[in-house]
Order: sequence, then structure tokens, then C-alpha cells
Amino acid sequence: MADSKSAEDGFDLVRLQELVELMEKYDLREVRLKKGSEKWYLRRGPQEVVSVPLGPTAAPAPVAVAPAASAPAAPSTAAPPAAAREEGTVPITSPMVGTFYRASSPEDPPFVKEGDRVHADTVVCLIEAMKFFNQVKAECSGTIVKVLCKDGDAVEFGQPLFLVKPE
Repeated sequence: MADSKSAEDGFDLVRLQELVELMEKYDLREVRLKKGSEKWYLRRGPQEVVSVPLGPTAAPAPVAVAPAASAPAAPSTAAPPAAAREEGTVPITSPMVGTFYRASSPEDPPFVKEGDRVHADTVVCLIEAMKFFNQVKAECSGTIVKVLCKDGDAVEFGQPLFLVKPE
């Protein structure tokens, strides 16, 4: 019984524990992994970690991303392009380079849509970077005026994703 992997279910508890520790260390909220027929999906909430198998959905194509785990990137000083801004709105920008997703899966409704009210802690989208799905929060209160990206769009650090009319 020294082996933590069961022959019947193929579950490696040591690998799972290491993955959970990495999620905590880097403050990751969600991880999706797939290797062959093995699929892992972990979501970390305030006090729990949930592991459920992924459904038969197509995985998005990987995007080459430069790792930025060692030091946070400097805040963007460039203003969003004039075409992306409307007067009296505040942009919600991408905190990293990656792939933009409006919902946690293709079958789920979007986190937010135009006309929805958001608060600072409202999750508005996911950015996939290096096969990790990172939640993006509004970080302001107001109403979503415009969604600037489509599912699967590649986004850059500091790129506007949504426009919000502040309260």
C-alpha cells in the first residue's frame, strides 16, 4: 500500500495533494488538467477544494504565455484606445496575458452581460494562462455597459475587457 495510486480508479492522491498545495501557494482558484483520458478539475473556494471530472467538452487550444510567477508585472499606464472607451465609463482590464472566457464552460451562462450590475468582488470572466483558469473580478461597482471581447479571444495584460458605468 505504499503506492498512492489505485489501479482501479487511476487517482494519484500524492499528485492531487501537490496540486492543491500549488493552488494555495499561488492563490489559484481553478485548475483544469487533461492528459490522455485522465481529466482533473479543481476549484478552490473560501474553505474548500472540489474535485470533479470534466464533462465531454472540447478543451480550448493552448496559448503560449510567458511565465510571470516570480514578480508581479508593473501596472499599465497606457489608456485604453479611444474606440474602446465611452465617456463616463471605467474599463475592467485583463490582469494577465491569456485567453478570455465569459463563462466557466460553453454550456454555462456568462458571468455577466451588458446591463448587469457588478460590485468589486463580482467575477466577470476567466482568463486562461498556462492551462490555469484565473477569475477576473470587477474591482469596481457599477453597471456593465459593453463587453469588449469574445470567448476564445487572446488578451494582453492591461487590455480592456468590459466597460462599466460607475455608481
